[in-house]
Amino acid sequence: MEWLLFTSQLPVSPSSLRVMVWRRMKAAGAVSLQNGVWVLPRSKEQERLVQELIDHLEKQGAEGQSFAATALGEKAEKDLIKRFRGQRDEEYAELIERCQGMLQELTKETKKKKFTFAELEENEDDLQKLESWMKRINARDLVGGERAAEAARALDACRKAFHTFADHVYAQEQVTPKKDSSK
Repeated sequence: MEWLLFTSQLPVSPSSLRVMVWRRMKAAGAVSLQNGVWVLPRSKEQERLVQELIDHLEKQGAEGQSFAATALGEKAEKDLIKRFRGQRDEEYAELIERCQGMLQELTKETKKKKFTFAELEENEDDLQKLESWMKRINARDLVGGERAAEAARALDACRKAFHTFADHVYAQEQVTPKKDSSK
């Protein structure tokens, strides 16, 4: 696999540039090899992202460099992939935990027969946040996180439970919902 290395020379103060680089690299799914050295699987999209970051840094009076690289051994390659998967799997695990929390909440409200529009709206917001979060994790999952399928199943279970809960709310309120073509 070919890798894209990014390194930067940033002033100590203000720290806002360091934070901005850290956030952008984390959002892109990069792995930090050491202070100021980041690695990503090489692709046109990642090259564009890194070049935009370098351009921004230069406008701020800082510097950044990027390099194409390959690991010089199978062990180094496997270690990098393991680090990428580890980071994503931590995120997938957190998402799965939040999905379980949503399922517990829906079960609790169903047992109480608390089929209100307020509960429906609250749970719909929670589901949308989970779906948005999953999209962001998937975008950062550059080498195939091992818990991706499990997270997708957990999110699907939330969707199904939410729609069942919504059906109860609509039935109680005697409202016929619009047919959702995304179901």
